[in-house]
Amino acid sequence: MPDVFLVAYDGSEGAKRAAKYAANHAKSTGGSLLIAHVLEWSPYTFLTPNELEERHKRRGEELERAETALVKPLLDELSGTGVKTESVIKYGHVAETLCKIASDSGAAQIFIGRTGHSMMSTRLFGSVAGSLSQIAPVPCTIVP
Repeated sequence: MPDVFLVAYDGSEGAKRAAKYAANHAKSTGGSLLIAHVLEWSPYTFLTPNELEERHKRRGEELERAETALVKPLLDELSGTGVKTESVIKYGHVAETLCKIASDSGAAQIFIGRTGHSMMSTRLFGSVAGSLSQIAPVPCTIVP
């Protein structure tokens, strides 16, 4: 069975480089790609039922926007590589959710760009790439 290679994708230049690097690797090994985009989500348990309903409505809109504006253009770009490519969009803590996606999909390796869109939060809390390299259930390649 061919290997599945998970690509953490946030639309940044680093993520685009990681996706291209992973596509080349998948092509040379006969593997496939799973492009994963994770939207940060925290449950606000103190919200009223009306506020929660509105928030869930926005959640659906965010998922649709991520699919059409972020993930689909990359899938279109990768369609010419000859590599089977699928995508998944989830909510959650980014590094932990990527690890779960990797485990659930049977990914052999994770590819992630060294830097993404969250420069200020990276300085405060650490990078997703750094966290992922410490907790990933499979090898993690950080692409500069």
